[in-house]
Amino acid sequence: MADNTDLLAFVRARLAEEEQIARGAGGDGWRCPAEAPGEVHDRTGGIAFVVRSRGYDRHIALQDPARTLRRIETNRVLLDEYEEIASRDTDRPDQDFASGRAVGLGFVVRQMAGEHAGHPDYRVKWLPRFSHWGPSGAPEA
Repeated sequence: MADNTDLLAFVRARLAEEEQIARGAGGDGWRCPAEAPGEVHDRTGGIAFVVRSRGYDRHIALQDPARTLRRIETNRVLLDEYEEIASRDTDRPDQDFASGRAVGLGFVVRQMAGEHAGHPDYRVKWLPRFSHWGPSGAPEA
């Protein structure tokens, strides 16, 4: 049985940090009004940012706190699903649906952790596993 408790705790902690930052920014959705190119406005119509070059305004608007909070909730659903079967996410999984689901969700969770590879608590052992399956459905040597 695999113990992926630390991996789950690490990703949950990073999401909690992001959530705190997004809520600190007001949790609002941002928009780029057509009549004010280069400006990013919050829900009250106030100017959150002014960036007059290279289309940064639209990119910044897509990183609004409200969208961040939605992404965090989606990621938490994935973490909850993985937590139920994380013990089956092993280097040599069984050849059944639950094990395949565990390995697949484990890959996703490891990718989520990898977004924070520069964090001092990140562990290299959390790098995503890559396996090569042969035509028979069995792992290649």
